[in-house]
Order: sequence, then structure tokens, then C-alpha cells
Amino acid sequence: MFQVLRWRLLLSYISVMVVILGVSTVVVYEFVAYKLYQKLDRQMITLADAAAHSLLTIKADAKAISRRTPRNLDYDDDLDIPWQDLHNNYQSVEWFDANGRLLGNAGRYIPQIPFNPNIKTSQKEKIRSIIIPVYSASFIPEKKQLQGYVRVNESTENLQEELDRLMWGFSCGGLIAVILTGIGSWWLTRQSLKPVEQSFQQLKQFTADASHELRSPLTVVKTSVEVMMNHPERIHPNDEKKLKAIASATNQMTRLVEDLLLLARTDTTQTLTFKWVSIPLDELLEDLMDLLQLQADVKGIILKSEIPEEVFVKGNPVELKRLFSNLLENALQYTPTGGTVSVGVVRRDRFVFVSVNDTGIGIASEDIPLVFNRFWRADKARSHREGGLGLGLAIAAAIAHTHSGEITVKSQVGVGSSFQVRLLAVLKTY
Repeated sequence: MFQVLRWRLLLSYISVMVVILGVSTVVVYEFVAYKLYQKLDRQMITLADAAAHSLLTIKADAKAISRRTPRNLDYDDDLDIPWQDLHNNYQSVEWFDANGRLLGNAGRYIPQIPFNPNIKTSQKEKIRSIIIPVYSASFIPEKKQLQGYVRVNESTENLQEELDRLMWGFSCGGLIAVILTGIGSWWLTRQSLKPVEQSFQQLKQFTADASHELRSPLTVVKTSVEVMMNHPERIHPNDEKKLKAIASATNQMTRLVEDLLLLARTDTTQTLTFKWVSIPLDELLEDLMDLLQLQADVKGIILKSEIPEEVFVKGNPVELKRLFSNLLENALQYTPTGGTVSVGVVRRDRFVFVSVNDTGIGIASEDIPLVFNRFWRADKARSHREGGLGLGLAIAAAIAHTHSGEITVKSQVGVGSSFQVRLLAVLKTY
């Protein structure tokens, strides 16, 4: 039980850390990418502003782009650039007139991108473009006239390579972080569950000790009541019902103590004290069917079996009889009048599969994982079972486990349930 819980906690810790690392990685990556593109845009705008000073000259003479000219193309000659010296293979500058007609371009990287003055910044595949309008020089804003546009294009391959290297670093770092997180989570899980395991062990020990100590006084009470019931002449008529109630309560308490003691033993190595013998399973089941036939007849339930001859398993006959008795009694209890309870036995390879099927009220799918829990009942209807303690299926599962077997259940509400017990088969002994 704690092993499963430990793995669930470990996976929960790791899942939370992976989500946190993943979200953090995406946020940091997007922030860095945003800042890098922002820096690239500023550089491109600076280049576009510098190129804008050459627009008038290029409009007058398109050959001015390829001709080295003095750096006095405009009144702000500190921004003029001799475009024949623009050698960046990942960058280009284009000049357009006010109607969007291409006047000229410079640079070795001239992409074929349609011109649209309404889109100031655009990205197509790995090419980023920025367009700025160029106006005539005037200190009066109303007198400024649109002279044309300048578009700067630049490849983002280098920037994307930087981002890819960043993502690769994040991936490697994230993998190391997940490994370290797994180690840390494993340690934290063990430390967090250690007090719970200790408390659970103490609770099991207390249950075993209390069950053992309760046997003696219960035996005394039960024996005294039986002695009194055997001498009815000494009992006042008004006390007869009281004695029967005491006897019934004592029997129920004795069964509860025995059940708790059995479960406490199955939780420890005390199960090794069982006497293991080769058991004819077919005979054991037939005897149980005969014992329960009267109970089935009273309720009007059809009890049938499909048991092949000479099926042997190794185990403790008393405990196995209790296992199948609990399953059959449970099936009879929750099967309405006119229903059917059947037992089937099939041998496959080294295993024997015993199925107890009923046409009873069934179990909801969300309750199936809980049916073998101690003191569990699916609904209020089950809690009204006379003498029911909520331990029958838990005891059956514990006995199956001590016999290196297991119990599985399939059920549907309103249709019925099917409990299947898997045990190790043995050859017939003479």
C-alpha cells in the first residue's frame, strides 16, 4: 500500500516540477526572444533613418546608389552612408517613392517581398522587414510632404540560431533539473511517509494486541451465556430475550475480533504459521455449495456451479474455505429473489481461476477500487446487512494474497458482479 502511495507522491512531485520548469522555460525563452527582436528592430530603424537622407538624391539620380558620393547628400550629413560599402549579406535597404514604386536598393541580400506601406513591421519566414515613411524637411508639421519610403530587410537566421542554442541549453539544464528533482522528490517522499508508516504499523500492532486481549473476556461472556441458556428453568421469562440479545452481540463481537486478528496476522510474517497442504478445490467448493443451498432456497436464488473434477491447489483449507465462503455469502446477500449465483472453475497453465458471479445490485465503477478496503460499504443499503462488518471482502483479498493469488472484480450497477480468484494449481497427489 505504501509502495503505491510512495510512487504516486513521487510522480506528483516530479510532474509539478516538470510543469514549473516547462512554464519557466517558455516564459524566459519568449522574453529573451522578444528582447532580441526588439534590439534588432532598433538597429534596423537606425539604418532606415540613415537611409532616409539619401531618398531625395536617389529620386533625382537612381545611379547615385552605386556611385560613391561625398557625405553631404543632406543637411544631416553625419547620417549619410555610402551604400556601396554595405557588405552585410543578411541586410538590405530599399527606397520607394510616395506611390510605392521601387527607386533602388543596396546590399547583397535583396529579398523578393511585396511592398505594403501600411505594414510597418513584418516577418516572412526568416526575413524581417521594417518600413518608415520619409517626409520633406520642415519645422511646420502641416507643410511636411510625403517623399517616399525606406524599407530595411534583414535575415533572422543568426538570431534564430542564438535562440536555438538557448533552447538547447534550457533542454539540457531542464533534464539535469528533472533528474535532481527526481532524486530530491524520492528522498522527500520517503521522509514524509516515514511517520505515516510508523503510525500505521503501531495501529496494526494495537489492533492485533487488542483483538488478542479481547478474545478471553468474550469467551467468558459467551460461555456464561451458553451455560445460562442451557438451564432455562433458572431464567426469568422476561430475561430470555435479553440473554438472546447478549448472545447475538457476543457472537458478532467474537467474529469481529477474529476477523481483525486474521487481518493483523496477514499484515505480518505470522502467515507462515499456516499449514500448507494439497487441497482438492472441487470438493471444497462443492461442500460450500451444499452448505449454502438452504440459504439460497430461502431467498429464492438459483445456486449453480461448473466445477471440473480433481482440481488441486496448495494452501490452508480453513482459510481458503473462508475466502470462498465470504464471496458466496456476499453474492447471496446482494442478489434479489429470482436471481442467480454461479461458481465456475477454469484451469489455465499453472493457475486455477475461480469465478463467483451474481445477478445482484452491482457496484458502481467508481467504487470498484474500494471494495477490498476494510470496513468499506458502497452505500447505506449495504450497511444494513445483518451481522455485516465490512471485512468480508478485505479478508478474502488478504487470504488470496497469502496464497500467492489475487482477486479481481468486474461489476455493473443493476446487472451484477463477478469476482475472480486466481490461485496456483498443483498436480494431484496420491
